[in-house]
Amino acid sequence: MEPTKLPNRTDVPIEETWDLESIFPSVEAWQSALKEVDPQIPKLSAFEGKLAEGPEALIDCLEVFTKAYIQVMQITVYAMLGSAVDTNDQDSMARAGQGQGLAYKVHAAGSFIDPELMQIGIETLSEWIEKEPRLAIYKHYFDELERQKAHIRSKEVEQVLALSGEALGIPYRIYTTLTNAELNFKPAVDSSGKTHDLGQSSISSLITHVDREARRTAWENYADGYLEYKNSLATIQLGGLQKDVLTMRTRGYSSSLEAALEPNFIPTEVFYNLIEVFKKNLPTWHKYWSIRRKALGLGKLGVYDIKAPLMKQPPVVPFEQAVDWISEGMAPLGEEYVNVLRRGCLEDRWIDRARNKGKRQGAFSSGAYGTNPFVLVSYADDIFSLSTLAHELGHSMHSYLTRKNQPFIYSHYSIFVAEVASNFNQAMVRDYLLRTQTDPAFQLGLIEEAMSNFHRYFFIMPTLARWELEMHEGVEKSAPMNANLMTKRCAELFKEGYGDEVAYDEDRIGITWAQFSHMYMNFYVYQYATGISGAHALVNSVLAGTPDAVENYLEFLKTGSAMYPLDALKKAGIDLTQPEPVEKAFAYLADIVNRFEKLVDKGLV
Repeated sequence: MEPTKLPNRTDVPIEETWDLESIFPSVEAWQSALKEVDPQIPKLSAFEGKLAEGPEALIDCLEVFTKAYIQVMQITVYAMLGSAVDTNDQDSMARAGQGQGLAYKVHAAGSFIDPELMQIGIETLSEWIEKEPRLAIYKHYFDELERQKAHIRSKEVEQVLALSGEALGIPYRIYTTLTNAELNFKPAVDSSGKTHDLGQSSISSLITHVDREARRTAWENYADGYLEYKNSLATIQLGGLQKDVLTMRTRGYSSSLEAALEPNFIPTEVFYNLIEVFKKNLPTWHKYWSIRRKALGLGKLGVYDIKAPLMKQPPVVPFEQAVDWISEGMAPLGEEYVNVLRRGCLEDRWIDRARNKGKRQGAFSSGAYGTNPFVLVSYADDIFSLSTLAHELGHSMHSYLTRKNQPFIYSHYSIFVAEVASNFNQAMVRDYLLRTQTDPAFQLGLIEEAMSNFHRYFFIMPTLARWELEMHEGVEKSAPMNANLMTKRCAELFKEGYGDEVAYDEDRIGITWAQFSHMYMNFYVYQYATGISGAHALVNSVLAGTPDAVENYLEFLKTGSAMYPLDALKKAGIDLTQPEPVEKAFAYLADIVNRFEKLVDKGLV
């Protein structure tokens, strides 16, 4: 049989790619911008030791830093996005390294600012705000620094930490290069003998393939590709863990978990509440595996059957149709929101949806202050791709509205709130389609999508969060750490969730830890689960017509980091310091499982 092949990047239609020329019209323009930033660094360094001279010196320094940082972030984003779509392009990879290196230099040059602000003190800074109106926007930023005062080090130590950022980021860079450019996978083979190229941009479509043999060989060969390099990957992962522990100890935190959460003013109880609710609700997952196994007519469910289509001809959803349905699902947020979203997808080329060789794994939304948002997906004309696109557009619209309404200092936001915005879009679109697409086959497809989404965010991610916690605690205690120990413990945690319904392939299940770049982001993954919980609570308010729910949510999207994350969410209408939103999200999941069970019992599957 003739194999299916992924095209080279150069063969991809331009309409399937994002418009990086909207940032810089050419590589030459990018290189010119790169050269323009270096002269800004001495100007910034010249302010060192002088901030206490008065409010004018301080605001002048902050404005020089802001200008340089905006420039360098645009440079970095352009280079990173160029390398993400073709990791085999060595020139793009080199530019990404240049951009990252320059960002570290600017960060290091400005590393004296926070320690000097701490020496000036919040009382004096408050007085200066009254004297110098240009400082008024920094009031919340000064308050944040005061609350973090115990963990801000001397300007010498802060400079060392900033300068070491590039070196400490090497484990992540090695991981992404290895897994996206150098890791080779044997092709998947379907039951007719046809081979299918297996890569980071095709694994998602193959694991949902209608042919079980294609799914099995894709899942096994994908895992085996990582297992072949498990010792190297474990060494790289250990470097990432040690980076987190070094930061924790240098800044005087009691644990890596606290070091990850406290800078965003999130108590560790939020993490532990999530894990406890997750463990308590594992029987919901056990029930789902049992129903899915019955629906598929299998004696034992393989991990590769978890996303198996339950119909021979799953609904086809072309990209343009997906944009229409996402727009209709988000209509309650208003015409302006929808028009910006549609224009970004169909005219301004925010989306890189091509499936090509060398494209990095997963999906993300990126961008910088002064640029469009940019979304990377590998769109496969199905409901799952529609869902992923809705998710990433949630991030992009969050970024768009934040950057449009906030000064640079507050133009970013924590992942904790970011995952609320992305999951909100998914939940809104899913609800719309469940109400309007009444064909039983499409309804089944929507249930599959919902379960796939919850599987990732409410099963995979909390399980990896448990693993991540144990690995960090092990490094903090200087416990033994190697590939076999990492893999065995990961497999054991997944086994708790799979129960007796899913076939246990210890090594292939256990290597899951190596398949997620999130493991280099210091307690990132738990926020998917808190995010989906908060999102569903907010969706319920919007769809119920709760007074001011839409206005409050849009204000939340515009807030950026101008408020503390938990405070911004409380203003929008939810309190994630309590386990209740997570409990309610599990109740929603249980309801979806019950819907699925009724369809199976009626013989509609």
